Amino acid sequence: MVEEFKIYVDYEKDSAVPVIFITGEITSEADEDIVNSYASIPNEKKSRVLIDFSRTAYINSAGIATLISLITKASEINGKIEFCGLNSHFRKVMDIVGLTDFVMIHENVEQALK
Repeated sequence: MVEEFKIYVDYEKDSAVPVIFITGEITSEADEDIVNSYASIPNEKKSRVLIDFSRTAYINSAGIATLISLITKASEINGKIEFCGLNSHFRKVMDIVGLTDFVMIHENVEQALK
């Protein structure tokens, strides 16, 4: 059973690093919520934004396009998007589409914030 799509932004460990947590499927239906979540982060905190995929069940090509859009938006303001919590399948997909050339990959949020 696939979990319902949910997304929220949080700041872990009183850190200035925002984390976007995504649960469920990343498809075209999630695009607006993901883009709006990123947009809700104040510009001064967008120098480094983590996206946690540990509860993500599925990503399709439209979802990949959304991630590329976020990476592009971040680079326009000299910010970075970093991924964490990718399972082995998603990590392979990110390698194949070339996203790992543009983002840092961490095992989990805790490792990313060390």
